Amino acid sequence: MSTAAHVEDPRAAFREITEAVCVAHERPQPPKAWYVAMVISLGMLGVLGVSLIYLFITGVGIWGNNNVTAWGWPIVNFVFWIGIGHAGTLISAILYLMRQQWRTSINRAAEAMTIFAVLCAGLFPIIHTGRPWLAYFMLPLPNDMDMWPQFRSPLMWDVFAVSTYGTTSVLFWYMGMVPDLATFRDRAKNKIAQLAYGILALGWRGSARQWHRYERAYLILAALATPLVLSVHSVVSFDFAVSQVPGWHTTIFPPYFVAGAIFSGFAMVLTLMIPARYLFGLEKVIKKSHIEAMCKITLATGTMVGFAYGIELFIAWYSGSMYEQFAFLNRGLGPYWWAYFLMVTCNVVLPQLFWFKTCRTNPWIIMVLAILVNVGMWFERFVIIVTSLARTMLPAAWSYFSPTLWDAATLIGSFGLFFTLFLLFCRYLPIVAISEVKNTLPEAHAGKH
Repeated sequence: MSTAAHVEDPRAAFREITEAVCVAHERPQPPKAWYVAMVISLGMLGVLGVSLIYLFITGVGIWGNNNVTAWGWPIVNFVFWIGIGHAGTLISAILYLMRQQWRTSINRAAEAMTIFAVLCAGLFPIIHTGRPWLAYFMLPLPNDMDMWPQFRSPLMWDVFAVSTYGTTSVLFWYMGMVPDLATFRDRAKNKIAQLAYGILALGWRGSARQWHRYERAYLILAALATPLVLSVHSVVSFDFAVSQVPGWHTTIFPPYFVAGAIFSGFAMVLTLMIPARYLFGLEKVIKKSHIEAMCKITLATGTMVGFAYGIELFIAWYSGSMYEQFAFLNRGLGPYWWAYFLMVTCNVVLPQLFWFKTCRTNPWIIMVLAILVNVGMWFERFVIIVTSLARTMLPAAWSYFSPTLWDAATLIGSFGLFFTLFLLFCRYLPIVAISEVKNTLPEAHAGKH
């Protein structure tokens, strides 16, 4: 008998990838856990709706913000959500340019996470102004009053940085999905699905010319998106660094904020992808090695964040400025000491467990650590904003910021918006980049050997 009969069909690996991703979408009913998560997320989203309606009717006085701590939780939440979105751009753009093939199983979900996080982030500066219906004043629109935005304000820099970041992320995410949307179109069983995915697929037929244009455009978008990883959160850090407030006026903020954003972003990717991996049966596509690689990056960026904490304390001492020294002593020994040590524990101490392979390969440990990292990163923004404002240079104006129920409701509601969008994405769009995963298989390059 010819030995050719024993050679496995190289196309079988491609079919296995397609089936693994498409079956998660094509099954008549999603897992019961998906329904439970969706009900909880919609309930949280409803809390956001009630909070916003009451805010618009009553005003920003429903929050705990006061004359001293004027920014409060809304800006804490804004910086937190912007940071969450950074992992998607890093995984998609920078790791793509570096030809890191392990990114292909997680980049699609990370890109979606970026877009949803930017939507949540953009909500808070608008409602924080107190007059969200006048938000269009921040755009350079011609008007008969000859009024223009104050471009010297760092808050205006946020408007353009975040809008650019969101636009580029949407383009990068959608263009990468086009081949996979065409696969969904071709496998659809009903006319509505065929029409919907057919429109989204933009007439994709998989010709050599289309693939050539696609790969060239994807590379260009990756090159354009790469600087955004560094620029967007650097611009957000300028909200603080260009001020004269002790504890904010420091040049370490841009790299410190970028490292922290990637740190929290990867933690959120782990938080989302580990449950999705099991619920949708993607163990053969999202492998343990991919999870372990993300844990290593989380460990590296967490160590960078810890180093930045130490540098902040050193510079406060080395500067000889009593105002800077008091600001940092107040963080660790003042009324918010509990938030400071919670931040250090979650962001510096606990991620060191990822040095051990047992912790990097146990999904339960990874989930717990990833959630705690995001808790710690939220408290990092809380410490930076609230502790620096609560005790100013005028002791008579010192105050203790106490959030209200509506502060907590708005934060919980933003998570409801985020999780609702992500669950809908998992149900109706390709959660894994089918074409990119196939391109990493040895069978895709068999003709080159």
